[in-house]
Amino acid sequence: MNQNYQNHRRFHPLFHYILSLLLLLTLVGAIWLIIRNGISLSAILFLAIVIILAIMFLLIRQYPLKAQDRAIRAEENLRHYVLTGKLLDARLTIGQIIALRFASDAELPELSEKAASQNLSPDEIKKQITNWKADYDRV
Repeated sequence: MNQNYQNHRRFHPLFHYILSLLLLLTLVGAIWLIIRNGISLSAILFLAIVIILAIMFLLIRQYPLKAQDRAIRAEENLRHYVLTGKLLDARLTIGQIIALRFASDAELPELSEKAASQNLSPDEIKKQITNWKADYDRV
């Protein structure tokens, strides 16, 4: 399937649906245990473990995305430099740069300048791309 604006978001069912649902159910269970049985050491420890797991769940997703964002910034800076002889505008945010990675080489220089001067949101940038450059490697 060709990637485009409508289908470019990536969801990993095991992480986004099953693991998040299990974590939510465990949190509800820990709260229910405290409500039903009152505050006890085992209930507090169970809730603490669930909170630790929730933090780990968020960090497990956040850390690789942060590293990937840095790689995308470097790749897009290099691509822009090769196309124009200049680095990307310093006003561009990481979100804007990530959105610009979907622009074709022909569109990138003009769209990056427009994004910087008009402070376009990442979603607005993606909607203005006419020749979509797919990214199947995003985690």
